[in-house]
Amino acid sequence: MKYAVLLFGCLLMACGQGKKYHDEEKSEVKPSSTLMADILAYQKEQNESFKDPESSPLPDKYRKDFEGLDFFAPDTSYVVKAKFVRTPNAVPFFNPTTTDRKTQEVVYGIAYFTLNGAEHQLEVYQSLDLLDDEEYEDYLFLPFLDETNGEETYGGGRYIDLTIPEGDALLIDFNKAYNPYCVYNKKYSCPLVPRQNYLRTKVRAGVRAFKNK
Repeated sequence: MKYAVLLFGCLLMACGQGKKYHDEEKSEVKPSSTLMADILAYQKEQNESFKDPESSPLPDKYRKDFEGLDFFAPDTSYVVKAKFVRTPNAVPFFNPTTTDRKTQEVVYGIAYFTLNGAEHQLEVYQSLDLLDDEEYEDYLFLPFLDETNGEETYGGGRYIDLTIPEGDALLIDFNKAYNPYCVYNKKYSCPLVPRQNYLRTKVRAGVRAFKNK
């Protein structure tokens, strides 16, 4: 939801909110008050982006009455510091999307972390389709599924945008999980979430399912 530039804009690669290319963040968990302010600022940014006809994925008929995305309440327990193990020998693969298009990805690394009292791991991808663009040279893509899908959240899973860390720690904020743009507008082509990125827990953070009114 967020990026100032439609990350996989023009159906080039995903229906992500163009990847809000964030400034590089330190892989350190900030104080709770700072984290909360960051989450609230993020939500405000996303709502403003959805209201703006230049950046919104919403069709005009939905945008004119749009008041804001339905977020879970900010929860700093969903900000996790993961151990990040790079996979330099991973073989690139073509990932299917919601259309006939396929995106070329490679597993850049695997994130290991604790969430809701249990150990989890997720593959983190680098899009080879974007490497020619300097803006995306340090961009990583984290799509995931969890046990809220189809009920509280979109059934096809959600995305998180990340930046390549300097060390072996990766900060993942599930409060910044967003829906693929095809949830809002079928003109977008969105990467499907690989089944291996299914979290056997409820991630009650980030954006909820979109409901047209």
